[in-house]
Amino acid sequence: MLRQQDVGHRIVVRRIVGIREGRPLFTDALGELVELSETHITLATDRGRLRVPVDEVHRAKRVPPARRPTAAAVVALELAADEAWPAPVRARLGDWLLRAAEGWTGRANSALPVGDPDRPLPAALDAVERWYADHGRPALVNTPLPLAAPVGAELDARGWAARPPTLVQTAALAALPPAPPARVDLPPVELADSPSEAWLAVAGARKGGLPDVARQVLTAVDRIRFAHVYADGRLLAAGRGTVTGGGRWLGLTSVEVLPEARRQGLAGRVVHALVDWGLAEGATHAFLQVEQRNTSAVNLYRGLGFTTHHTYLTRVAPA
Repeated sequence: MLRQQDVGHRIVVRRIVGIREGRPLFTDALGELVELSETHITLATDRGRLRVPVDEVHRAKRVPPARRPTAAAVVALELAADEAWPAPVRARLGDWLLRAAEGWTGRANSALPVGDPDRPLPAALDAVERWYADHGRPALVNTPLPLAAPVGAELDARGWAARPPTLVQTAALAALPPAPPARVDLPPVELADSPSEAWLAVAGARKGGLPDVARQVLTAVDRIRFAHVYADGRLLAAGRGTVTGGGRWLGLTSVEVLPEARRQGLAGRVVHALVDWGLAEGATHAFLQVEQRNTSAVNLYRGLGFTTHHTYLTRVAPA
């Protein structure tokens, strides 16, 4: 059967729809798993959203994507994402990227093994470990899958652990649903080219602190906007948009709504405001990265039209 970590992935559900001559009748549904509860499986199919009661499910399982992105497409998107979250300390190992930011966020403190490291794989990983040791940081490697599966296999053999999977999701901006009508009872989304102190405080609370290096990671992008939603002088929601990858990709990061302001549609409004800005900047597609286990966020982005392009695992060297 399915598990919560299957949310956001393609599944097939065999459903019991009746009985004929004492035998069950089945029908199959194929789509992306949107929600999994104790009572229902909800999936997005080509014909729309389908909600299947669990007691009608004969079998359900995860299946491969309809079409995997090419290796070149994965590499291009990973490099655009790297531009959007720039680590201040960087080096190259052939085509691989080595990144450090005093430990602030895994993305800015991990090696990105895409392309040719210009040496055999075991020697490349030895060099990664030395580089991070020289910088006083634990070695981390982000492995986009299935592209970096050989790297993952070598790390398995070395006893490296894996953090929970992250979904890299994308959408064509022109295909996204329109923003909902403005509501007089909700404050507007304000965009600025720098974050307010309140915005930074929200980001720091989410990321476990905000050292000086974090400001560089957050702001050192040429084309960038910070979304703010205020009510009575208090920040209720925030978000960050960047345009990278040669102007193609709008990156959506740091979308956050304070707990007391959730379930009012503010996250969706922040996303739509940043999408409008990205379109004005000439971007054609958007990407975001969300932990697979964060089912509420996965469901939000699925409702906005995002689908999973690929996944990655952050691998952690043994202590």
